[in-house]
Amino acid sequence: MPSHVSADRPAAQPPGRGSVEALISQTRRLKGDVDAVRRDTRSAGSDPEERWQRALYDLALHQLDDLDEHLAQLRDGPAPLSAGVETAPVRRSSPASGSLLSRVGSAEWNLLTDEASWSGELYRILGRDPAVPALTLDELPALVLDDDRPRLTAMVTDCLIDAKPIDGEFRVLRPDGNVRTVHMMGEPVLDGDGSTASMWAVLRDVSELRRSQRTVRETRDTMQRHHRRAETEQRIAVELQEAVLPPAHGALRLPRRGPGTLDVAAHCLPSGAGALLGGDWYDALELSDGDTLLSVGDLTGHGVAVASGMTMLLGAVRGMAMAGTQPGQLMTLLNQLLDATVQPALGSAVCCRYRPATRTLTWAQAGHPAPLLFRGGTGCALSAPDGVLLGVTSGAGYGQAEVTLEPGDLLLLHTDGVVPGHSGTDSLDALLGLAPRFGAARTAQECVRAVVEEFGESEREDKACVLVAKVSE
Repeated sequence: MPSHVSADRPAAQPPGRGSVEALISQTRRLKGDVDAVRRDTRSAGSDPEERWQRALYDLALHQLDDLDEHLAQLRDGPAPLSAGVETAPVRRSSPASGSLLSRVGSAEWNLLTDEASWSGELYRILGRDPAVPALTLDELPALVLDDDRPRLTAMVTDCLIDAKPIDGEFRVLRPDGNVRTVHMMGEPVLDGDGSTASMWAVLRDVSELRRSQRTVRETRDTMQRHHRRAETEQRIAVELQEAVLPPAHGALRLPRRGPGTLDVAAHCLPSGAGALLGGDWYDALELSDGDTLLSVGDLTGHGVAVASGMTMLLGAVRGMAMAGTQPGQLMTLLNQLLDATVQPALGSAVCCRYRPATRTLTWAQAGHPAPLLFRGGTGCALSAPDGVLLGVTSGAGYGQAEVTLEPGDLLLLHTDGVVPGHSGTDSLDALLGLAPRFGAARTAQECVRAVVEEFGESEREDKACVLVAKVSE
C-alpha cells in the first residue's frame, strides 16, 4: 500500500484581523467542499491509491471538526470569574513531533495471506523498528493497553464480519515506555464474491490533541470551581455585613430627638460589577449615657475573612463605647485586638463620641480621613489627632481631639473611594465643594442624596461609605 504524501511547509499565518466567527464560517464551508470531494472519490473504485485518498479526506474532515470545536471555544470564551483567577497553559506539541501529517500512518492487513503492510509513519507512531515485520491483526492487541483491548477487538470484529467502518481510539504502549493515544479509521476490502479480503486503516497519533483537550477541560472545571467558591464567599460576606451593619442607605433612627441631638443618614456606594465585598463599615449608635457613637472604618482586603474581621472590629467598637471607653483609648485597644488576631490585617477608622447636652464631639482616628465639618455654607476638615493605621505596630498610642458643634452644623464621615479616581487633597476638595448644597439641605438624608447624585454613578474599585450627622436646632 503506497505511503501518503507529506511535505514540510511553514504553518499558515493567522489573519491579522477578522472575527473568529468568520473563521468558523470559512472552516465549515471548507468542510462541505472536502465532504463533497470525498463522496465523489468513494464512487471511483477500490484501488489502494483511491482508498488512501479517501482516508486522507476522512482525516481532513476530522481535523476540520477539531478546528471548528476549538474556534467555537475561542469565540465563546471561559465562564465568568473573581479577580485574580489564573488559567493553566495548554501544552503544544514540541517541534520534534513534526507536522500534522507526520503523525499519521497507514496499514493494510491481507486476510488471505495473513500479511501486514505498514507505512513508515506508522512504525514511528508505534515506536517499532521498520526492519521488523509489521504486526498482524492477531498480534496488534499486544501493543494495546489492557483496558482498551476490548474496544480494538470489537472494532476489528465489526469490520471483518459485518463490514462496518472502523472509527475509534485506543492507547498503545511503545517499547520506550511512552503511552500514545491512536485514532484508527478504516474499512474492509471486499473481493469479487463479497467476502472480506483485507482491511485497511489510517492511524493518527492524537496524544497531544487529547492532552490539550484534557487540559482545557480540567482548566475549565478549575475555573468553574473558583467561580462557585467566589460566589459563595460573596454571598457569605454580604450576609455577614447585612447582619451587623445599619441599613445600607437612608436615615438612621436614633431614639432621642430634640435640640442638640443628631439627625443621621448614611449610604454605601457600591464597587464595580463583580468585585468582592471589602471591609468598609459605618455605624451610629445611641449609648446608655445618652451620648451618640459615630464611626466609620475600613479593613483592608476582600472576601469572607475580611468581612468576619470587620464584624469583629465593629462589635468591639460598640462594646467598648457602650462601656464608656473614650475614642482615643478605644483606638488603642482596637489596635491591640487587631494585633492579637491570628490573621494579620490592617485597618483604618474614625471614632466619634457626641454629647448632645453640651454639643461636644470627642474623636480619634487611626490612619483615616478626618471628619469634615460644614458650617455656614463652607466646610473644612477637622485637625486630626495622632494615630497610625490599626495593626501597623504593637503598642501604638492614639490621641483624641474635641470640638464644640453649633446648631445646624453638619459632620461628614467617609471611607476612601467616595470620589472615584481621586484621593488626598483632590478628594477632599471635591467633597468640600458640596458645601453650598449641604447648606441648603434641611436633613442629613438630603445631604447624603447630594453625595450620591454627585459621585454615586461613577464606577469605583471598592465599596465606599459616607455618613452624615446634622446637629438639630
